[in-house]
Amino acid sequence: MSLAHRVLPEQRRPMLRHLLAAGHGIRVIEAHSGLSALIGSETCLASGEALQFDALWVSSLTSSAVQGLPDIGLYLLERRIALIEDICQVSSKPIIVDGDTGGDAANLRYLVARLEAMGVSALVIEDKLSPKRNSLCSQSSHLLEDPRRFAQKISDAQTARLTSDFMVFARIESLIAGETVEDALARARSYVEAGASGLMIHSKDQTPRRVIEFLHRFRAHGFEHPVICVPTTYNNLSARQLFVHGASIVVYANHLLRAAHFAMCEVCKELLRKDKAAEVEKCCTSVDELLRLVGYEALVAQPRSQP
Repeated sequence: MSLAHRVLPEQRRPMLRHLLAAGHGIRVIEAHSGLSALIGSETCLASGEALQFDALWVSSLTSSAVQGLPDIGLYLLERRIALIEDICQVSSKPIIVDGDTGGDAANLRYLVARLEAMGVSALVIEDKLSPKRNSLCSQSSHLLEDPRRFAQKISDAQTARLTSDFMVFARIESLIAGETVEDALARARSYVEAGASGLMIHSKDQTPRRVIEFLHRFRAHGFEHPVICVPTTYNNLSARQLFVHGASIVVYANHLLRAAHFAMCEVCKELLRKDKAAEVEKCCTSVDELLRLVGYEALVAQPRSQP
């Protein structure tokens, strides 16, 4: 983002609400660093109507992994906030933050206050018990929070806001924990009644069948709240198809970091095989392009002040 396109927190914060009010499906890409936020923000397909990502997702998994840490709550809150500040500096896109379980009442109030002040558009908190375990890990057992207690947490988070621009989404983990769509729908109703701005329905199923059932039944009950879907495992369904079924927001939650990890592993192996760097240039962005992306040329081109 050029310095001319910086946005103030009060300008960024309502952007997600405005996109939702416009009625079109919202595509979101994860960002785990300033550089990944730049890439996700600048990527655009100009064939016909320009297609680009509408917002950025700050993931617990990727922000932990980029530090070499497992996704079990070791990535401290202040370090996550520092990452979000880095992203705010380079992108004008609205930001949605993965808040894990939200912590206790004091931690949740503090998190809401910090994110809202930074201009973050939305916080997503999940209805699992602490300690936090990654939802996609097949080795983890997942225990759900009592829905009444979690509904109170949603209510507390909403009360902690200073503006209605800041949104609080309830992430429903019923399908992750092996429960039924019926359980997910009961929780959805409870959380919406507690004041949730919207919902995330999460699943690690290989097919979208249960997610689609949830969407259809939720909409059939007359609820118009925005619903986030995360098609990491049921990845043969397009964002456009999810929008048709009733999703409002589709999040590609970990793909930039996974792509970077794959590319870095391949380059490391090739450097060892060939013992020189020429063969990996075809896999690497040029230095000139990297300098352009981070705004180097625009800054050094500024005239120097006279002594």
